[in-house]
Amino acid sequence: MKSPHFSMLMQLLFAALFSLSWAISPHDHFIHCLSLGSNDFPSISRVIYTPNNSSYSSVLESTKRNRRFSAPHTPKPLVIVTPLRTSHIQPTIYCSRKHGLQIRTRSGGHDFEGLSYISEVPFAVIDLVNFRSVDVDVENRVAWVQSGATLGELYYRIAEQSRTLAFPAGTCHTVGTGGYFSGGGYGLLFRKYGLAADNIIDAQLIDAKGRILDRKSMGEDLFWAIRGGGGGSFGIVLAWKLNLLPIPATVTVFTVSKTLEQDAIQLVHRWQYVAHKLPDGIYSSVALSRVNSSQNGKKTVQASFRSLFLGDMDELVPLMQERFPELGLLKEDCIEMSWIESIVYFGRLQNQSLEILLDRNFRTPLFNPSYKGKSDYVKEPIPEIGLRGLVSRLCAAEARFVAIIFFAYGGIMDEIPETATPFPHRAGNLYKILYNVGWQEEDNRNSQRYISWVRSVYSYMSYFVSKSPREAYINYRDLDIGINNEGNTSYGQASIWGRKYFKNNFDRLVRVKTLTDPENFFRHEQSIPPLMSSKKERAL
Repeated sequence: MKSPHFSMLMQLLFAALFSLSWAISPHDHFIHCLSLGSNDFPSISRVIYTPNNSSYSSVLESTKRNRRFSAPHTPKPLVIVTPLRTSHIQPTIYCSRKHGLQIRTRSGGHDFEGLSYISEVPFAVIDLVNFRSVDVDVENRVAWVQSGATLGELYYRIAEQSRTLAFPAGTCHTVGTGGYFSGGGYGLLFRKYGLAADNIIDAQLIDAKGRILDRKSMGEDLFWAIRGGGGGSFGIVLAWKLNLLPIPATVTVFTVSKTLEQDAIQLVHRWQYVAHKLPDGIYSSVALSRVNSSQNGKKTVQASFRSLFLGDMDELVPLMQERFPELGLLKEDCIEMSWIESIVYFGRLQNQSLEILLDRNFRTPLFNPSYKGKSDYVKEPIPEIGLRGLVSRLCAAEARFVAIIFFAYGGIMDEIPETATPFPHRAGNLYKILYNVGWQEEDNRNSQRYISWVRSVYSYMSYFVSKSPREAYINYRDLDIGINNEGNTSYGQASIWGRKYFKNNFDRLVRVKTLTDPENFFRHEQSIPPLMSSKKERAL
């Protein structure tokens, strides 16, 4: 028979061991798992950052592009991994699954709602900053780009080898290719060549099981889903193979700005009837913002008409004078340049050399330090009275740093089927709207004032934009339109936001998710959910 003293000693020992296990932090468990599960732990240990590391904060903040999510109460990852090779990513996925951590994957840090680096549940960040190679094959007009490379790095490397090849993507050079391509991606060439996703011909992905898949091994359904279905749902895309497209050696750009006193509203109204019918070699946008008036320094609203034309000004000016004479475009308004220089121009990087495109830490002037964005699609011209109502809201105190931008559709976008990729916003759209309200980081304490303002504008615009569903662009992520539950989200719950981004393509995305990640490991507030076990959902 054991003595009472022995039993008490065992109880005390068990209690001590139990207390010790709780004293070990979750990230210690995670790192221990990596040490056991990785054949390359000496190298992976050099790219792991926990709150105990002196570099943790600088790594976390390095590509937080929206300072709205830099408040002290913002959730932070237990671990950040900046992998150097795929052998660093696979054990990170395994150990995250084993220890119940969600994964956030960050390529450039531009997610409008910060979902690539924040979560309300315990999580780890895989930051692809070291996955940024760009290999250009001019002869075959293709390129492989890793997901951590920025658009600026991609453009620069293409231009290094050819000034007459390009890729249709955006104008903010610090945006990461991984997240951008995952959402479809539009830019200066999208009326000519379609979206970035329309010109991706292969990819390399790591799935929830740690398998490395290319287009052939993943299958056409999954390859379809990752090109516009949004990031963070199906795995981690490591690299993309791109079709490079021909452009002329010389392009022409212009910006013509008009204030309310110069009939800006009438010009915007007319633009709605003209822009989507212009030749597909023309990109056209209008940005509404508040500026100082020349009359006694009072505030007014300015409409800036900006275009890129794939050709020279001798061809552009007469074309615009015929199609949009009200704008009064003159040769003096135009600048001829190379396509790569147009990226600098539209990125508002004037007086910078092309090398600025390689600076991924540059704070772009296209967005304020803190901001909230929303989006819409317009299928019928907004009457002048509706535009006046919109413009009047730019006089509010909260609208000091606001840009409302209309992006003309048409061109080849009218010809590509809306089922070609998950991105469905094709024929029938005159233009897309971005509503962006910004403020300085030190004003984050008043962020709800600005967010309420942009929500009120969005509410006002409901009469003039698409309906049933009210469509939205996934890369302008907006949690206001719906979020998943923290646990398993039903198809019905996710459909609230899913149909706004993807319309009927949402159903196919759900089926792909069910087949590729049925346990829903890759998930976030607006990730595609798998079908659950109910008869109703299985029937979809």
